[in-house]
This record gives sequence, structure tokens and C-alpha cells, in this order.
Amino acid sequence: MSVQPPSAAAPTCSLDDPRVRSVLGRLYAETRGQIFGIAGLSFEYARDWALGRKATSEIEAARLRDLYVPLNPKQGRLVYQIARSIGARRIVEFGTSAGISTIHFAAAVRDNGGGIVVGTDIEPTKVARARANVEQAGLGAYVEVREGDAQQTLVDPGGPVDLVLLDGFKALYIPILKLLTPLLHTGSVVFADNIFIFWRTLRPYVAYVQDPRNGFSSVTLALGTGTEYSVRL
Repeated sequence: MSVQPPSAAAPTCSLDDPRVRSVLGRLYAETRGQIFGIAGLSFEYARDWALGRKATSEIEAARLRDLYVPLNPKQGRLVYQIARSIGARRIVEFGTSAGISTIHFAAAVRDNGGGIVVGTDIEPTKVARARANVEQAGLGAYVEVREGDAQQTLVDPGGPVDLVLLDGFKALYIPILKLLTPLLHTGSVVFADNIFIFWRTLRPYVAYVQDPRNGFSSVTLALGTGTEYSVRL
């Protein structure tokens, strides 16, 4: 039996690009070094709950100014694969932070033949950091990071949206989803992170997307701190 030689135009995955791998490796190493800061953040959230206090998006942004709290590597690989499988050309990201998820999405958009990842963050230092990281990964041509309140910055993401990531201020998951829903099409995917760790705050969100009357088919995945995976019907 003869063995066929590999194709000269073998399929590529931009996550294997040395520049992308280098930046993601650095960012995940920095994330692991933030364990004490994340533990302190957990204490702040517990105190909010004990005192019946509701933090605003501005308060949360200040708390998270120096922390990444990103998708973990498995989640990053999954969102890349889903974006590739649906041929995503326009991706919207609520909560860009240091740009880890942004880089995964931009890699998929590049491999899909082009498009744009529209990210947003309310914290200026994170916006600057994300832009720099994306450029260092060689993916700047596929990313636009907008600074400000997502309820304003995502009013017009520029066209139909194939995929959404919700990973910002948890109380805004439903409002941001409703803002973007008119731009979603049948088969558009919505990921929502931190479902388990913020289960009290995100319980209404999970109930909303798991109710087919709202136009989604949805399942909670035991990935990271809980990932809600929803598809527009």
C-alpha cells in the first residue's frame, strides 16, 4: 500500500504560530502568578454577599485592574475550535481584559480567511494592555478593542455577529445579550464564563438562555469555572 505525501498546503492553526504561542504562554504564566490577588478578590465578593452589597461595574473594574481572570487554556482552545467550525468572521467579546481570549478568537478569524474581533473593556489600562498583546501576537489586523461601557461600545459592532463571549461584569450578561441579539443569526454561538463561581448573580442568565422561548438552545459545561454554551435558534 502506497503512502500519500503530505499536501503542500497543509491545514494550519494560528494557535501554533510561534508569536501567538509566545504571547499566550507569557500571559498564562502571569495569570498563575496572580493567585494571591485572585484569592483577595474572592474575599471581596464574599463580603459583598454577606453585607448584601451590590458592586457596580466601575467598582469591579477597579478590583480587576491588575488581574486577568481569563479563559483557561482548554476554554481558549474550545472557543478557537468552535469559531473555526462555524466559520466565524465577526466575534464580539464583552470583557477583553489582557486579551487572552481575544488572541484565541483572532487566531480563528485569521484561519477562517479574515474578519474582526470586537472587544471592549471599561478599564483603560486593560484596553492598552490588550491592544499591545494582540499586536505582539501578530494579530492586530483582526482586532478592535473599544474602551468604555459595553452598553455603549457594543451598540454597533459593525454587522451580523457569529459568536459572542460574555466575560465582563456579571450583572450585565443579560442586557449585553439582549443588545446583541438582533445581530445574531441562526447558528450564532454565545459563550458565558464563570457560571459556577457567580451562580447567584448568573442564575437569571442561565434560566434565560435555557428557556427556548428566548430563542436559544443552551447547556452548562463543566469547563473552567462554568461555561454556558448557547446557540441561536
